Amino acid sequence: QVQLVESGGGLVQAGGSLRLSCAASGSIFNINAMGWYRQAPGKQRELVASITSGGSTNYADSVKGRFTISRDNAKNTVHLQMKSLKAEDTDVYYCNADLGGIRYWGQGTQVTVSS
Repeated sequence: QVQLVESGGGLVQAGGSLRLSCAASGSIFNINAMGWYRQAPGKQRELVASITSGGSTNYADSVKGRFTISRDNAKNTVHLQMKSLKAEDTDVYYCNADLGGIRYWGQGTQVTVSS
């Protein structure tokens, strides 16, 4: 059993910053990729950013240059630093971890950007 717990969401004005964190716990042997996804009501969940165990990163075009993903393999944590936030970044953000091909999800954290 693997649990992912997110923190750091909230309300921020456009142009502001937020930092999301996710901690994995439980039966963790080897986490491959970790990432952040977001989902608006009635829409599909979409990738925001991902990072492999080796540190290779991938970003959605809409967040490149504004968001930075990082992880601490020793602590099984992943972070998303979000800057220059826009109203369209408002969503529920979900942490994701891939362990041996099985994907686990956090419960989600709300990010609201007021314009």
